[in-house]
Amino acid sequence: MALASELLALGLTAQQPEGYLGQSLVAMLPATGAVFGAVVAPREGNWVVEAQAGTRHPLPEDLLADALDREVPLARAGWVALPMGSRGRASAVCVLRLAENQPPPAELPQLEALAAILAAGLAGVTSRQSQRQRLQRLETVLEIVQQWNRTRELGPLLVQMAEAATRLLDADRASIFLWDRGTHTLVGRPALGVPEGELRVPEDRGVVGEVLRRGAPVRADAARHSQLIDRRIDAQTGYHTESLLAVPLRTAAGELLGVFEVINKRSGAFGPEDEAGLEELARHAAVALENAQDRQQLLANRRQLTEQAAGQVQLLGQSPAIEALRSVIRRVADTELAVLILGENGTGKEVVAQMIHYLSRRREKPFIAVNCAAIPEALAESELFGHERGAFTDAREARPGKFELASGGTLLLDEIGDLSLAGQAKLLRVLEERVLVRVGGSTPVATDVRVLAATNQDLAELVRQKKFREDLFYRLNVVTLELPPLRDRPQDILLLAEHFLHDFCKRAR
Repeated sequence: MALASELLALGLTAQQPEGYLGQSLVAMLPATGAVFGAVVAPREGNWVVEAQAGTRHPLPEDLLADALDREVPLARAGWVALPMGSRGRASAVCVLRLAENQPPPAELPQLEALAAILAAGLAGVTSRQSQRQRLQRLETVLEIVQQWNRTRELGPLLVQMAEAATRLLDADRASIFLWDRGTHTLVGRPALGVPEGELRVPEDRGVVGEVLRRGAPVRADAARHSQLIDRRIDAQTGYHTESLLAVPLRTAAGELLGVFEVINKRSGAFGPEDEAGLEELARHAAVALENAQDRQQLLANRRQLTEQAAGQVQLLGQSPAIEALRSVIRRVADTELAVLILGENGTGKEVVAQMIHYLSRRREKPFIAVNCAAIPEALAESELFGHERGAFTDAREARPGKFELASGGTLLLDEIGDLSLAGQAKLLRVLEERVLVRVGGSTPVATDVRVLAATNQDLAELVRQKKFREDLFYRLNVVTLELPPLRDRPQDILLLAEHFLHDFCKRAR
């Protein structure tokens, strides 16, 4: 009774299965009159000692096999074998070597009860250890996923995923195979020893092909599953595969993206815990990969739209004045200098502003043009800097202004000479501090916008008349581009006429 209580107490406090079994055996030896005790389990045709105590003796393998097969306690030739676990589910044996000349115990059922307590305690300790390991694994996975979410490019993301899998599962190498349905191949990266670090294999070959076909994890090692390991891939990579674990990569909707594979566990073979860990990692990896692919597609679409928009912006003309203007535009486009564009109506001031934008490093960010002459004075501040909900009568919801909409890109302030003096003062403050505050708000909003200004008026004369702020004029007038009217470049008239004729014909079909 005292021994049973001790085993129960050990089962509630022990942290490791091996420690629990060892302490339990130490307690059982004096209580049962044994000189040696062990807990053994069958593994791949051999008896593996999970824990032992006392003076080591050769194990009675026949007795162990009989006890486990019959699932009853057996005593023979100074040994007692006690199956551990419930009937039909015993998976280990507690074996005791009795002292010399000591008769076998008369109460085998009592020993059987001790074995049951030992098995229950082991199950509890193992369960707690498994929960701790799962918690640690999930914490590690969370840290890994946070790093992945900060990585936006697909190539570096794949490398980070492979490195994370090798650390988490103590593997030598890892690869992510993405399924290219069009060519019926799996594209693996990173692949060491392969040109460009990319390995292409048919979708029906090897372990990765098996995982893709079954949609389920596969564990394999060279000794028992040699038929699954494709040695042609080893020959291609110059690497010898001993053990391998691969799991499917699925989107949240269940669509197969590919296969996540780890190779050659450094200590032993991949087990169920490794499989569960890689599946957990694969679930997060699929989300990160899908997001990265969507982002790449969006970037590609944006670049395509930018190229199309840039191709439609043309400064037509072959006159010396236009050629000189193009030269200046190319020189100032990729700077952060403020540009003041002067010219009569219809000379192409907005076209010049768009050319500057599309030739700059801001080309993939927004280009926003605002006509200052068309904004009522009372709404100028709201239009440029935005407003918060309730800032004025019709402000039913918060709205960003043109500066926020153009963030990272270019803002063209057309007809800047028609902006009120109050609006000019607020504009100057934003240009100087690069910070704005919405109407009705108090939170500063940083702004990264390149400002271009255009007008058909003589700003210098407006400054002399006190109708335009001198400090704003010098802030905007860093580089001045003057667009010549068509009457000063008659050689361009026919070129423009042919261009518009062609354009109108296309529209009219």
